[in-house]
Amino acid sequence: MTLRRINPPELAPPTGFSHAVTATGGTLVFLAGQTALDAEGAVVAAGDVVAQFDRALANLLAALAAAGGGPEHLARMTVYATDPEDYRSRAAEIGRIWRDHAGRDYPAMALVGVVRLWDTEALVELEGIAVLP
Repeated sequence: MTLRRINPPELAPPTGFSHAVTATGGTLVFLAGQTALDAEGAVVAAGDVVAQFDRALANLLAALAAAGGGPEHLARMTVYATDPEDYRSRAAEIGRIWRDHAGRDYPAMALVGVVRLWDTEALVELEGIAVLP
């Protein structure tokens, strides 16, 4: 299985994402949206988008690990945020959390602003698609 991250020079340099990702020869894993839920189903770190991103990403990667994959297999991720401006203003902190959990490679990503999430205290939700060998 091969994932190739593509960032064409005619596009603005990506920060915290890849413009395109191709995948060949693998098994698709569709990862459900993950928020900052603890093992008992309670949202942690109320009011802190960075801490919630940290937990949501850990939850997403736990689901991916259970399917037999790791962060290097992520091809696509969507971030849903209730306050995109807060998320953007804290992008450097969120980027450090990404690198701590997933390394320096990024999947193709999008940020979508939403009015609210299923878990009303959640500020961010992550869903993804991975390709396993």
